[in-house]
Order: sequence, then structure tokens, then C-alpha cells
Amino acid sequence: MSIIVIAAAVVGILFAILAQGDRRHWLIVGSAVVVAFGVILGVVAHPVEQPVWAAVAIGIGFSAIGVLGGSPVVALVLRFAQGGVELGDHGGILVDDDAPHGREILRGGATIGYLERFALIGAVIAGQGAAVAIIVAVKGLGRFSELDDSRARERFIIGTLTSLCWAGVCVAAALLAS
Repeated sequence: MSIIVIAAAVVGILFAILAQGDRRHWLIVGSAVVVAFGVILGVVAHPVEQPVWAAVAIGIGFSAIGVLGGSPVVALVLRFAQGGVELGDHGGILVDDDAPHGREILRGGATIGYLERFALIGAVIAGQGAAVAIIVAVKGLGRFSELDDSRARERFIIGTLTSLCWAGVCVAAALLAS
């Protein structure tokens, strides 16, 4: 059974990688199916004796899906939530400003997202769930000065919650299935 879960995790990682490009965010559905499989299997068949190498491989696989797959999930959810918001060159959003072309805010969001998901997954695996509050606080304080626009606040909240929920479900799959 370990081999099946490891193979599923590899497929999920591939879907997460393929979903990284523009207009391919829907491919993350493949990763979501794999994560759901991991959670359901972990709930139904847990505890199952597995070799240590298999548990480590499963944990790494679902953790990688959590870190890599978060950006396409967030992009897909934001597309459904906001529809017509114009994106900037760096993944931020363009807001009307006194400048002729507007200014881009929330730059670096994708990179911050990778880091926040990595930190959340690491904290939960290490048994330090309270660290999630610190991660959210640091992110909120770091972005506070850019949240004067209501669209930016909405995008920040939706994106952060989606990213953290995705990482949480993936780490649950990692812990339950390994």
C-alpha cells in the first residue's frame, strides 16, 4: 500500500508543477484529488505499519504538493473570487493611483506564499501548531503598509487563507497517510 500512496504523491507533485504556468491553474485539481485520497486513506486505513523510508517518502511527497501546489490553488480561488482584477508583472494587482499607469502592490506574493506554506508544514510536522499564528502575524505585519486599498485587503485575506488551508490539508494527508 505504501507504494500506491508514494506513486499517488508523485502524480500529485507532477500536477502541482504543471499547474504553475498561466492558464493552467485548473491542473491543480489532479493534486487535490491525490491529497483527498491521502486524507481519506489515512482516516480509513490508519494506522498501517509502514517502513520508515515509506513514511518519510509519503511525508515529503505530500509536503511538496502543499508547498508547490498552493500558488495554483490560490490563483484559481482568486480568479473565482475577483474576476476582473488586473494583475501586474510580478503577480501583484494594479490599483488606480495618481500615476498614469497605476502602481503594483502585493509584489512577491508567490514567493511569500511558498515560504508560508513551507513554514506551516514544517511547524505542524514538528508538533508546533501554535507557530501558525506567528506565521500569520508576521505576514500581516509585513504587508500592513500595502493594505490601504480594499481590493488589496480582499486579495491578501483570500490568498492567505487559501494558501494556509491548502498547506494544512496537505500536511494532514502527509501525517495521516504516513
